[in-house]
Amino acid sequence: MAKVEVVMPQMGESITTGTITKWHKAAGEVIELDAILLEISTDKVESEIPSPIHGKIVELLYPEGATVDVGRPIAIIEDDLNAKVETSTAPKAQAAAAPEKATAPAPAAEAPEAMAHEESEDGFRFYTPLVKAMAKEAGVALSELKHIKGSGAAGRVNKADLEAYIATRGSKPAAAAAAPRAQAPAPAATAAPVGAPQTRGSDRVEIVAMDNMRKAIAKNMVLSKQTSPHVNSIDEIDMTRLVKAREKLKNEFKKREGINLTYTHFVLYAIVQALKEHPLINASIEGDNIVIKKDIHLGCAVATPTGLVVPVIKNAGDLNLTGIARQLDMLANKAKTKKLTMDDLSGGTYTFTNNGSFGTLIATPVILQPQIGIFCTGVIKKRVMVMEDDAIAVRSMMYGTHTYDHRLIDGELGSKFLASVKYHLETMNPENLI
Repeated sequence: MAKVEVVMPQMGESITTGTITKWHKAAGEVIELDAILLEISTDKVESEIPSPIHGKIVELLYPEGATVDVGRPIAIIEDDLNAKVETSTAPKAQAAAAPEKATAPAPAAEAPEAMAHEESEDGFRFYTPLVKAMAKEAGVALSELKHIKGSGAAGRVNKADLEAYIATRGSKPAAAAAAPRAQAPAPAATAAPVGAPQTRGSDRVEIVAMDNMRKAIAKNMVLSKQTSPHVNSIDEIDMTRLVKAREKLKNEFKKREGINLTYTHFVLYAIVQALKEHPLINASIEGDNIVIKKDIHLGCAVATPTGLVVPVIKNAGDLNLTGIARQLDMLANKAKTKKLTMDDLSGGTYTFTNNGSFGTLIATPVILQPQIGIFCTGVIKKRVMVMEDDAIAVRSMMYGTHTYDHRLIDGELGSKFLASVKYHLETMNPENLI
């Protein structure tokens, strides 16, 4: 019989906290090995965290919406399925204290404030809800808890430690211990959990708190505009040849690879060829230095319910069209199931985004720092065009936008790169590439 502490995982070297966005299980429930226990978000990625064992959930130590330091316990799971859930004793302690705080908020709403208040007083020492409830019932003040030597992980005080302390100390009346606390200033009300709707002034206004991902997107977009003078070169691309080729090849490709052949695969392949021809586009700026990357790590924006993420196809310059399609499908599935890792999201040297999937004709995207360029495509639409021989024809046309950092890329190189992508898309022979 053992208890396992589930800790807040570190999703990357620079990540120090994570926010609990959703618990999939409650205290007292049985959870299978590798079943999803909770969802967390950081400023870079959202992830589903599986259970490390098959067992019964004893405690969930933080509520949804709480932001927790990496490495700190967030749940306790007992592998003895017949064990009594310890948190079942907590309601008794709360019930005993009910007359003192009849008008107080519900315990779930108090949790973030109580934890933050006690941590700030005690050098970030954490006490479980069970220990806090037992201490309050026995009249043990927080200042006394600080001096109890804990036998739990990282010196944490557990139930046995507190019971041993109470047995040797002797219980004090709860009211006496509570008196000094009654004069302490009440903690300030905290913001609602992530995503919780609020109203202000009128029921015709709804305020929704940004989640971590949206905060990060907002911060990065402002930073990019402040860092790079954006220039956009736009051209129309005749996709008629590729539309016909895709229609001819898509069923066979689906049967062979299990992947839908999309126009994005063609565009990504064309971008790779253009980057090989114009290597200065595959660069970044560090101070007064230009860093030209020899490897092409191509980011591709993927829409999720909480916003765009940009997983990276590593070493895309070494892949054929089928290889690019396989990698993109794998990354897109990981994005939709919240299983992207920091490695999947880092190291990009150039980025592609497809606004055409939303029916947009033209868009001018924001550069993803520290890259110096991003390519965007619009929707493919049939239009009447005047051809070179003055003939009138109906063609499947698409606008392409190359947005680039004018600190390094001038209009000539930026436009040549766009022309190169256009050329490869209009002359590509997919039958020889897949």
